[in-house]
Amino acid sequence: MVAERILPEFNTASISMSKEKGLLLYEDMVLGRLFEDKCAEMYYRGKMFGFVHLYNGQEAVSTGIIRAMRRDQDYVCSTYRDHVHALSAGVPAKEVMAELFGKATGCSKGRGGSMHLFSEPHKLLGGFAFIGEGIPVAMGAAFQSKYRRDALGDTSSDSVTACFFGDGTSNNGQFFECLNMAALWKLPILFVVENNKWAIGMAHERATSQPEIYKKAEVFNMVGVEVDGMDLLAVHSVAEEAVARARAGEGPTLIEALTYRFRGHSLADPDELRSPDEKQFWGARDPIQKFAAYLTEYNLVSSEELKEVDKKVQAIIDEAVKFAESSPEPDPSELYRFVFAEDE
Repeated sequence: MVAERILPEFNTASISMSKEKGLLLYEDMVLGRLFEDKCAEMYYRGKMFGFVHLYNGQEAVSTGIIRAMRRDQDYVCSTYRDHVHALSAGVPAKEVMAELFGKATGCSKGRGGSMHLFSEPHKLLGGFAFIGEGIPVAMGAAFQSKYRRDALGDTSSDSVTACFFGDGTSNNGQFFECLNMAALWKLPILFVVENNKWAIGMAHERATSQPEIYKKAEVFNMVGVEVDGMDLLAVHSVAEEAVARARAGEGPTLIEALTYRFRGHSLADPDELRSPDEKQFWGARDPIQKFAAYLTEYNLVSSEELKEVDKKVQAIIDEAVKFAESSPEPDPSELYRFVFAEDE
């Protein structure tokens, strides 16, 4: 069976979208896609090492959620598939690329690589190699925001945290424990499940007793929403509501975005487990093509304007590669630096 679950319907005609916002969201998704394509090229050319997990196909989730938040004020906590989350959060493409090259100019000073992107200025709390690792970290960020406001009287403390993880993680203990605590304390956090149907090589339906993850929110008296993760407008609309609810002190939301990765689990994965029919079904729902069609259908932008965005983004990617290649390696004398916090 190609699609065992029906994707939720969403009325695009009900959305109010300006030309400026449409181009911003489109550029964000294209940046993610072209960046990942370039990563694949650089990896196979021997410029990157270790495990590299790409995000192709899931761009509507990153853009839809993160661009509904406030850059540099709200927090984002990622997974080992973290490149595009970092880009959506505002980390410059050249700093992400340099990190993947292991260079000192990378956002993690060349010490994190693909799976451990971090940027304090952009409130990116990190990528995490082990599933579920980031959920308690994200909850801590949400807790401090609420604590500053309620206990310390800081009325300006209204930041929201978005925590991303995959369908396989929803079977782990951190998921249940943190959802319970977040609901009890009404923390301003979005738990975002990127359900791409596969936990490495394990099909989602075979790994859980309740495949509809969003329904698990009911146990914690939490709002749970299922959304078509291949539809940017649907994801963005759900995110705006959840962010507003969190910022108003109404607590967390569990968002299950039904999406699909167009590449294997990692660049070392031959991707032989998924059927051609399944790949074809989801490939036809490419979120970037779908949003581009929406923008032109409603006469918000022209196809020529979209092509200009494509060219602009490609130039950014090309410059990022040049920056990474020309950047210095970390100095061996600083091997033990950044292990502990430093005085500013």
